[in-house]
Amino acid sequence: MIHDRLNNLPEYDDQINQLWDETYKTFTHKIIVLDDDPTGVQTVHGVPVYTEWSQDTIEAIFQDSHQMVFILTNSRSFTKEKTEQEHRKIAERIGNVSDENGQPYLLISRGDSTLRGHYPLETAVLKNGLEDHSTIKIDGEIISPFFQEGGRITINDKHYLTENNSYIPVGKTEFAEDRIFSFENSNLKNWIEEKTKGEFKADSVTSISIEELRKLDITKMMNKLEALNYFNKLIVNAVTEEDIKAFCIALLKVINKNNKHFLFRTAASFTKVIGNISNKPYLTKKELLKETNSHGGLIIVGSHVQKTSEQLNKLKELNNIHFFEFNCEVAHDSQLLQQEKETIQSQANDLILNGHTVCIYTSRKKINFEHNQKDKEIQFSLKISQALTSFVSNCKYKPNYVVAKGGITSSDVGTIGLAVKRAEVMGQIIPGVPVWKTGNDSRFPNIPYIIFPGNVGSDEALKQVIQLLES
Repeated sequence: MIHDRLNNLPEYDDQINQLWDETYKTFTHKIIVLDDDPTGVQTVHGVPVYTEWSQDTIEAIFQDSHQMVFILTNSRSFTKEKTEQEHRKIAERIGNVSDENGQPYLLISRGDSTLRGHYPLETAVLKNGLEDHSTIKIDGEIISPFFQEGGRITINDKHYLTENNSYIPVGKTEFAEDRIFSFENSNLKNWIEEKTKGEFKADSVTSISIEELRKLDITKMMNKLEALNYFNKLIVNAVTEEDIKAFCIALLKVINKNNKHFLFRTAASFTKVIGNISNKPYLTKKELLKETNSHGGLIIVGSHVQKTSEQLNKLKELNNIHFFEFNCEVAHDSQLLQQEKETIQSQANDLILNGHTVCIYTSRKKINFEHNQKDKEIQFSLKISQALTSFVSNCKYKPNYVVAKGGITSSDVGTIGLAVKRAEVMGQIIPGVPVWKTGNDSRFPNIPYIIFPGNVGSDEALKQVIQLLES
């Protein structure tokens, strides 16, 4: 049924691009994207990523020549308490600096396209912080988990994961069973009521339909946006990036009137469109490895979702990669943990020095915790991620490239292992897999850092990326 619905949708004509160009040229807000893990740049290129949010950094962001900037918070790995604490700081600093500079902004909380993360906590804290430390009032929140490259679509207010030409309600996937961020509802109106524990009822949530988007009914969409008050929610249905663009035309027209303010909880496709980021071909080996040496590469695999395990199994088919399994069970014992790290590190360093690429991956056996031990589980995951990160920070020789698989892992590898303070997004190596160019002040300057989300790509995807780099 959903196949028929999608096949019968009307197409856009050139009018959408004309309207977009006319509308966007008057839009001068700074766009600040708070990324709850490093994969949120998987649709953009040529934008900076900051990895901390001190007062000086927030001031630098407002002075940055780029209209769009990302701040990697990695808050998906935080406890609720730390998430609240850090988002309060961010809101206070952004509100103050914006008022001091007279620079308006859009603040986007970039979350997972499969609906995991600290929602609604993050945007609720941001709303309160901004209102306490600036002159604005937040009228509403825009919800848009559509992510084209990952096959996540929203239609009839229901969010789906696309796989092998099948449309699976996201509430029926393994992601909805996440031990920390579980949920039941695929209908986003019901999901909002579920996640806000009834504070925002499903029948209070507004949505923009596919029909309104395809008709380019800008006036109707603007009316819905202008009617938002008291932080009520608006869902954007979308099955293509053009749907997001159609919505953003109405959104920017409302924003340009300067009488409404919104927060955004979105996946990566929304940031690409609102930032007016062009399409770019996937990166080639020549673009990625401009500054090569005789050393091998370093691959770190930490994600435990089924897709990552399947991709790891395919990667193991490559005979030129040296594999080391890190036994997660040892994280319960500090002495065993240290022994495990030292053994792997010594062998990995020697191999990389001699031109061999190394893959260090976590054991695949799932370690279960009770349902009331979410914070303990987060802390245990952090201990494992810290161990994986140490393989990068204690690497004696500059690798030709670094690949990290999984959200928490890739954040810690980037910010701690590689000690990146500011990086530039080069683009994507395959759909949904972004690449940073590390800054001059990082541990290994000017190398490609490939950030591979745990839930993206075919079974062959990780293998294909490594084959490209090793060819």
